[in-house]
Amino acid sequence: MSAADHLFKLRNFMATIGVDAYIVTSSDPHLSEYLADHWKFREWLSGFTGSAGTLVVSQEQAGLWTDSRYFLQAEQQLIDSGIDLYRMGESDTPDYKEWLTVNLHPGCIVGINGKTITVNAYRDLAKTLKKVDIRIDGKVYLEEDVWEARPPIPEDGIYELETKYCGLSRKEKIELIRRMMLEKGATHYVIASLDEIAWALNFRGKDVAYNPVFHSYLIITENQVNLFIDPHKLTSNIGKQLAQEDIKVYLYSDFYEFIKDMLQDSIILIDPDRANSSIFSHLPSQAAKIEQASLITQLKSRRNSVEIENIKKAMKKDGVAMVQFLHWLENAVGDEDLDEYKVAQKLSSFRSMQENYMGDSFTTISGYAANGAIVHYSVDKTTASKIEPRGFYLVDSGGQYLEGTTDITRTIALGPLNDQEKKDFTLVLKGHIALDQAVFPKGTRGVHLDILARQALWTGGLNYGHGTGHGVGHFLNVHEGPQSIRPQDNGIIIEEGMVTSNEPGLYRTGKYGIRIENLILCVPDQTTEFGEFLKFETLTLCPIDLNAIDTELLTISEKAWLNNYHKNVREALSEYLSESDKNWLIEKTKEI
Repeated sequence: MSAADHLFKLRNFMATIGVDAYIVTSSDPHLSEYLADHWKFREWLSGFTGSAGTLVVSQEQAGLWTDSRYFLQAEQQLIDSGIDLYRMGESDTPDYKEWLTVNLHPGCIVGINGKTITVNAYRDLAKTLKKVDIRIDGKVYLEEDVWEARPPIPEDGIYELETKYCGLSRKEKIELIRRMMLEKGATHYVIASLDEIAWALNFRGKDVAYNPVFHSYLIITENQVNLFIDPHKLTSNIGKQLAQEDIKVYLYSDFYEFIKDMLQDSIILIDPDRANSSIFSHLPSQAAKIEQASLITQLKSRRNSVEIENIKKAMKKDGVAMVQFLHWLENAVGDEDLDEYKVAQKLSSFRSMQENYMGDSFTTISGYAANGAIVHYSVDKTTASKIEPRGFYLVDSGGQYLEGTTDITRTIALGPLNDQEKKDFTLVLKGHIALDQAVFPKGTRGVHLDILARQALWTGGLNYGHGTGHGVGHFLNVHEGPQSIRPQDNGIIIEEGMVTSNEPGLYRTGKYGIRIENLILCVPDQTTEFGEFLKFETLTLCPIDLNAIDTELLTISEKAWLNNYHKNVREALSEYLSESDKNWLIEKTKEI
């Protein structure tokens, strides 16, 4: 069945229950960015496979809202679907809430699965619609009615992450959380985010591709920990450990009934941006609620010394794999029959040779020439472009290791470049260096630093539509908060111990894309009479393509940064490389 057929079926069910428009988000009940197939309803309905997007369907119209990372991909995937593309962030694009107020009349009903939208987002939606006398119903669950052969919830087991990798035991983490709960005056802390539960319990799973998480809910009280998970995910050994640690196991499906029956005098801590609306609506109405940013997100975003030591080990492993890959690619282009898919598979094979490799951290973005301009390009085996010994090749990839999660982008010149290509690459590099060299006072937020990565591009009338940096988990999700570096202010300061990406880019539609990404660790710089200052330490170890740089555009300071970075890469990786790969690396990291 096509997307048009799926929408027809959806509209029939909408008509039978009296819903005039239906909203389908890109989330699951845990508000995850990456989903198990069981919750990819928006993808099944529309045919759009991007990780971010909201589908709105009325009886006459349908629209998909997504951001600039997916504009080109959405254009291609929505052809003949009957769904209009709405480009978020562009001045003439209404948001989907505004679209509903214009396209529906007073008295209409908008349906949504309340388990797939945050508390705050649901409130904002309801408030907007109420102004024009449109009602929202958050209990419209059409997936089971419409979606034929819906994939089941994954049933893979979980496993323990040893403290030698994460630094703190499960008991120590729960004590930390309880101490913070006590400070807030909370008796119960309700947690639905999969990465937070995995971090708090030192467990990992296989339920979601690329993200080592497992489907569960967690409630921590003053004297009890309640874990909601399908019991078959637990080995007998893990089950015994949980019992010994006073962690009580309930069925995953019992969670909503459990919270409904919590005591009325409970004081419940909940993050309205990380818990879904249905959770909030099930909580006892008389119970006090403390709404604030997640305690666990705050704790896990600041790496401890053991985690930092391990992520540096992971970076060496990843650097070795990247050097082996780039050396192979240089020799293979023009001699072998290569396409974007084959090359991406080859990169994964190099990573898989590293000890404690647990898989890729996301689907490799492998874009040659014009496909590199599609920011989150998803390469397909059947449609992958041939790779020729000319132009740019962009590869954004990462690995999961027991020691940590990596995320790196390199843009490679596969042949001679023209002046514009070199200038574009160099301007992106200048922005990357500027952010890496930043020194800033304690209390600085990501929005304050974003301009550093864009300034060189702005002077040439150039820009990019995505954020500059996102948080990265520790053998967890490749995209984690709370920090980010982007033009929009999320109110979160950059703190010591946070690991963030540094990835400015430039994209010329139909021609090429350029992005240079390293991971950076926030560390202390100095304390003066003016306060405490922080800086970044580069974690990623991989050469930046010297053949793509117009050195005339670099300052003395920028050249020194590049030479020093390449010296560090060479010294860190050489002992782990074959003689051939080491000689290649020496050539690729020579001073300019």
